[in-house]
Amino acid sequence: MGRSVKQVKGYTPADIRSLFNTEDKYKIGIRLYAVYQVSLGKPSRELETLYNTSFKQILNWVDRFQAAGVEGLKDKKGRGRKSRLSEEQKQQLRTLLSERQPLDYSYNSATWTGPLLIDWIAKQWGISYKKTQIYTVIKSLGFTYQKSRGVYPEADKEKQKEFKEQLKKTSG
Repeated sequence: MGRSVKQVKGYTPADIRSLFNTEDKYKIGIRLYAVYQVSLGKPSRELETLYNTSFKQILNWVDRFQAAGVEGLKDKKGRGRKSRLSEEQKQQLRTLLSERQPLDYSYNSATWTGPLLIDWIAKQWGISYKKTQIYTVIKSLGFTYQKSRGVYPEADKEKQKEFKEQLKKTSG
């Protein structure tokens, strides 16, 4: 009878694999170990399944390591598409979100939403965004999504309080 295999509980293999790319020190260590294995004579094509990347990427790590040492294995900053908004426009947008209301700009809402911001930016600067893009922009400015809660001016606070008390008594 063979030994039982240890099981990982609470995580799927996909969950664990996704963690590989989040920890910077771990990422560099993995890349360094791949470079080490290449230096021992292992073909990069054999290593690609082990490291879950292409053989070309492993060769890129080797080249970057030879050129800049361990610093060459770190991810470079500024990757991805450049923002269409200038720093000044981003600052104006930050001020708009924190200090102004859509009512100030003739919108029929008390809070800023993605579609309202898309419209405001298009009118103000002639830059068009899609819904998913605008939420990325908002997040990059340091804001988070806040779901609003309806306020009903005709609601009777006293009756609401009585109802809550009654509900507590009946729920046990």
